[in-house]
Amino acid sequence: MRDVEHSDRTWGAFTEAAPWVLDRHHIGWLASVDRLRQAARDEVPALTTPTRLPPGIRAATVVAHLTTAIGPWLFRKRRDSYSTPEEGRADLSRRMRLAAEALGPSYIKLGQIISSGEGLFPGELVAEFKKCRDQVPAEPFDVVQLIIEQDLGCRLSDVFDHVDTEPLAAASIAQVHAARLRTGEDVVVKVQRPSVARLVRKDLQAMAWIAPHLVGRIPVAALANPPALVELFAETIVEELDFRLEAANMLDVAAVIHELGQDGYVVPRPHPTLVTRRVLVMERLAGFNFDDVVGMQGAGIDTEAVVRAGMISFMEGAMIHGIFHGDLHGGNLFVLADGRTALLDFGIVARLSRERRLAFLRLMLGATTNDIKGQMAALRDLGALPHDTDLDAVIRDLGLDRPPIDPTTLTGDEMIKEVQRVVKALLGYGARLPKELMLYVKNMVFLDGAIARLAPDLDILAEVATISMLFAQRHGERIATDLGMAATQVEFDFDGVKAGFGLDAGVDSLTYRELQERRQLIQKRMRSAR
Repeated sequence: MRDVEHSDRTWGAFTEAAPWVLDRHHIGWLASVDRLRQAARDEVPALTTPTRLPPGIRAATVVAHLTTAIGPWLFRKRRDSYSTPEEGRADLSRRMRLAAEALGPSYIKLGQIISSGEGLFPGELVAEFKKCRDQVPAEPFDVVQLIIEQDLGCRLSDVFDHVDTEPLAAASIAQVHAARLRTGEDVVVKVQRPSVARLVRKDLQAMAWIAPHLVGRIPVAALANPPALVELFAETIVEELDFRLEAANMLDVAAVIHELGQDGYVVPRPHPTLVTRRVLVMERLAGFNFDDVVGMQGAGIDTEAVVRAGMISFMEGAMIHGIFHGDLHGGNLFVLADGRTALLDFGIVARLSRERRLAFLRLMLGATTNDIKGQMAALRDLGALPHDTDLDAVIRDLGLDRPPIDPTTLTGDEMIKEVQRVVKALLGYGARLPKELMLYVKNMVFLDGAIARLAPDLDILAEVATISMLFAQRHGERIATDLGMAATQVEFDFDGVKAGFGLDAGVDSLTYRELQERRQLIQKRMRSAR
């Protein structure tokens, strides 16, 4: 096998030191993936359609925990006993996090998704749910061993030389253990928690019944009301419950990265035979934590290049192939000694249909050419607005046909009123946040934070221009063909990009550090106004 160990690198973004070779035509678990993925999608409507009566004892349990969480907050709010709105939101967020932890895996997972949605959900809620990321107790090893042996159909010692009894990490759905195969390869074993699949489905039915009763009662997010949030959550978590789908996602993302020539990223290889619904054995990689800036720079790694590769890779995957990793956060990637980034945890991967990929392409193109109506049409086609929406009316009501305003020139009261006006108008038009767009925005928020840590002096305007030129050179003809237009019709509008940041056309550069200072000024004024 060693004489052909590089063969799978002809189609996938894998490491050079192959522990095994992946042949996509001879992987047993891969044959059923399309059927399994469709079955998971077909299951979502039944799980998220509210029933007239509460769906069993689980719904009563959830209601009891939510009542315990929300009741005291609502009582204090009505008595105006919070000194500031921020204090009230922080108290509610803490109570919601405690309720999620008490309710178990489904709600912890929901909290983890919210925790990486800065800018999509209230800041207090995001900060509180970040505590759910690494506070999930691990299953005892005898339970882990039983699941592995049941799913693989043999004794642990028949496959593994050893499996570490202490997990590397424990999350809401599964936990991972370092191990070594009897054939000598170092691997990671991901094992699903017992009964979690059954419990998640019960929880989704309970959430779907409760969500409509929460509309307008608690602050969740501007464009993700509770029922929409439950539907989005169901679409992501149902596929996560079958590790064969995750392993297939690894192969698909690896193939996309390779085809796009993105040599800054690698994907660990799933094992060609040791993958089941509840067990996933994969190649073990090692590197720097994504937040270890000092360690990376000490090893001579260009952290600006790491961030730049992430932005380009993520955008290319979405725009050109309609596939991208949907859950970027610090625990899901690390940087190898050679500067490449390893992607981990492929339970959530966004897959855009051809129609939605083209809509997304038009949205991104409209942002760089300052085509406002084209952007609104693309948002409609992505599912963010109803199909019969009067786009001209939306543009007029949101004030998008007026010259942009630098938010730093507004008072706190003016900014709050403007945000409230825009949100009210969007909700009035039935705006919502579709799954793929939510995952994309969530990932962009993560990359935004990564720039703050890894490359605070990066010139954002220069990077936008460079990436736009790179896309034009690499994919200009394909993009033009996909959109039915001539490549010469695409004209980059640098002044429009500046306006998107609230900058005057005369501004030539904007470092991330300067952008952060602008944001902090805006937030300070809004807090003072509140």
